[in-house]
Amino acid sequence: MNEPTDRSTGFYAAELCDLIEFKAITARVVDMTDIPHASGAPKKVPLYDMNRLKEMLAEPEQRRVLMVEWAKILLSGPGVFVLKSACTDLAAIDAATAVFNDVIAAEKAGAGGGADHFAAAGSNDRIWNSLQKLCEAAPQVFAHYHASAAIDAACEAWLGPNYQMTAQVNLVHPGGQPQQAHRDYHLGFQSAEISATYPAHVHDLSPLMTLQGGIAHCDISIESGPTKLLPFSQTYRPGYAAWRRDDFRAHFEEAHVQLPLAKGDAILFSPALFHAAGANTTADVRRMVNLLQISSPFGRAMETIDRTRMCKTLFPVLSRAWQTGEINEAALDAVLSATAEGYSFPTNLDRDPPVAGLAPLTQKAAMKQAIMADISQSEFEATLDRQDGARRA
Repeated sequence: MNEPTDRSTGFYAAELCDLIEFKAITARVVDMTDIPHASGAPKKVPLYDMNRLKEMLAEPEQRRVLMVEWAKILLSGPGVFVLKSACTDLAAIDAATAVFNDVIAAEKAGAGGGADHFAAAGSNDRIWNSLQKLCEAAPQVFAHYHASAAIDAACEAWLGPNYQMTAQVNLVHPGGQPQQAHRDYHLGFQSAEISATYPAHVHDLSPLMTLQGGIAHCDISIESGPTKLLPFSQTYRPGYAAWRRDDFRAHFEEAHVQLPLAKGDAILFSPALFHAAGANTTADVRRMVNLLQISSPFGRAMETIDRTRMCKTLFPVLSRAWQTGEINEAALDAVLSATAEGYSFPTNLDRDPPVAGLAPLTQKAAMKQAIMADISQSEFEATLDRQDGARRA
C-alpha cells in the first residue's frame, strides 16, 4: 500500500493516492447492528423514519442516542443517511418552492446568478443564500419550513449546538447534466494546488467543520437525478487530494449509488463523501433541492479586525519595498498573511461568484497581485472597496 503523504513533510500528494485501497474502503458493507434505529440501509444508505422516531427525538436522552448513531455514520460508517419525513409541513415546502421560483425568475431578469460549483453554468438554476432570501420574502413560511426537530438534531449530532446554517437552492431542469464527483467545503472548494498546501491533519479536520444536506422539494425519482453517492468514501483520508484524479472519478461512476427521495425527506452527509448531482433524464420533472451547508460555531477568529483598513495602510509600504527589492517574496507573503484576509468565505456569492475556479479571489491574493502589478494606491483602494461591497450581505 502506498503512503499518500510525503513522509518528510506530512502533506498529501495526488500521485501517491492508492486506488486499490480506495476501492477496498468503498466496498465495505453496512453492519446493521451499528444502526439499530434505522428502518433499513438500501444501497448502503441508512434510512430513518422520523414519523416513527419522533417520540424518541422528543426525549433528551433518547435524542442523544440517535445523535451518537448518526455521528458514527458520518465519521466511520457509510457517511450518509436519509431522514424520511424530516419536514412534515409539506404546505410550507410548497410555499417555499413558490418563493424560490419567484427569486429565480427575478434574478434571471436582473442577470443575477449563473455561476455554480462542479457543474456547467446554465445546466441548472442556483439561488445563493436561499436562507436569508426566504426569511426576508416570507418570514412566516421560513418559520414553518425550518421547524424540523429532526434536521436540528442531525446538525447538532455532527457539529454540536450553536451551529451556523446556510442554504442554496439547486433546481435542475429536464435534460440537466450531472455534476462531476467531488468533495465539498472547505478543502473541496479550493483548487488542487491550494488544497495541496494544507498539511494532512488539516485534511482530517476539514470534514469535521461542516455538514452537507438537502431538503427535497418534490418527489425525486432516480430518473430525475438525485445525488450520486459513494458510501464510505469519506473515510479515505487523502480524498481531497484524490477526487480530481480520472481513475478515482471513474471508480465513482462505476460504484456510486442513488436513492429516490420523497418531498420533505432530508439527506445528510459528510462533506468528504465523494458525491455528485445526477442527470435529470425526465421530460417533466424540475428537480428542486434546498442544499444545506451547516458550519461549526468554532470556525471563527476571536477578534474582529478591519483588514481592509490594514491593507490600505500597508499597501504603499509593501509596494515600495517590493519594487525596490527591499523585501523578497517569502517575506512579502508572511506580511500579507498577517494583514489580509486569506480565505474566500463567507461571501455574497451573488455578487462575488467563483471565477475560474471554485472560490472567489481572496483579499490576500488581490493585494499580492496589485503589488506585483505596481498599481497606484487609488486603484488598489478601489479594488478593495469593490471586493468589500461584493461580499456584504
